[in-house]
Amino acid sequence: MADPTPNPEQNELAAETEIEAPQSRRRGILIVAVVVAALVALGVWWRSTYSEDTDDAQVDGHLIQVSSRITGHVLTIYVEENQQVKAGQIIAELDPRDYEVAVENAEAALASARANAAAANVNVPIVAVNTASNLRSAGADVSGTQAGVSQAVQQLAAARARVEQAQANNFKAQSDLARYIPLVKKDVISKQQFDAALAAADASKAALADALASQKAAEDAVRVAHERETQAQAGLKYAQTAPQQVAAQNARAKQAEAQVEQAQAQLDQARLNLSYTKIVAPANGIVTRKSVEIDENVSAGQNLLTLVSLDDIWITANFKETQLKHMQAGQKVEIHVDATGKNYKGRVTQIGGATGSVLSLFPPENATGNYVKVVQRLPVRIDFTDLQSEDPTHRLRPGLSVEPKVWVK
Repeated sequence: MADPTPNPEQNELAAETEIEAPQSRRRGILIVAVVVAALVALGVWWRSTYSEDTDDAQVDGHLIQVSSRITGHVLTIYVEENQQVKAGQIIAELDPRDYEVAVENAEAALASARANAAAANVNVPIVAVNTASNLRSAGADVSGTQAGVSQAVQQLAAARARVEQAQANNFKAQSDLARYIPLVKKDVISKQQFDAALAAADASKAALADALASQKAAEDAVRVAHERETQAQAGLKYAQTAPQQVAAQNARAKQAEAQVEQAQAQLDQARLNLSYTKIVAPANGIVTRKSVEIDENVSAGQNLLTLVSLDDIWITANFKETQLKHMQAGQKVEIHVDATGKNYKGRVTQIGGATGSVLSLFPPENATGNYVKVVQRLPVRIDFTDLQSEDPTHRLRPGLSVEPKVWVK
């Protein structure tokens, strides 16, 4: 049977074991904690080498200044401040009556131009036929007048020959009469012979006068024939301009067709101006800064309101230059938005061409003796990759602060 009395040595050994056990457990816990902390630190450091983030970033987008393209009187406004609109939705409407009248005038001018063009085109073959006929007729006239000149010249030669014959006959008759006068006085010849010689002299004298008159008429006929030939030659020269006349008519027809095109362009412009009386939203967005009112007269180019586009938005993030070593276009981005509390997917699109300080209104002057190096920031554009599904209600608005994280490895 065992002795129930405790052994002093056993008691002392048990006490030492009880003291050493808590100390070893504490050392183990401390070692584990140190190892875990080291692993966490290593993980944070390792993870930090794979991404770059910044809180100097915001949502960016297009601010479209909607203006009137024509001058007019505002009849109706269909939108209010901060109203969401769709692309093509009518924002305001101007009085269209002046532009409707302009369209009617342009339509009338186009109809007139088309009629003129049709008439000009019809005249082209007519002018071609007429000029060809005139050319043939002028050639025949020249041939006829030349023949007339030749005939007149021949008649003039015949008349001159008759004049010479009449002059010879008259000379003989006058000579005979001169010889008969002394003879009749001496009664050498009979009175009857003398009367016959006198009649012959008078007849030859009249014949000479007639021949001279015929010669004068023949000379006049030659002159008239030459004038007719000259006139016919002039007509022929004019008729020979038939190709030029046809070309001129073709040019007039083309000019008329060009006037039709001009009138058509004016009609298109008038219709375009009429369409501008309805001012529509160029894109989906929200109306802000509305400055137009009903019954207001607006001029071309006058801003009516600002439209904030909600479809085409992106992130502009200003990263430190020390963060850009491994950053490049195409890298994936995780974007956290405070306004929605959600994360969105994106991708680096562009890295800015200059730092913000260089693009500022007053760039810093660094050419001094007390220059201090300051870490610069460069704008980086980040585009959303799945915005339609991640933000179907368009809660993201330009200007909202975001925190992008770029995975650079």
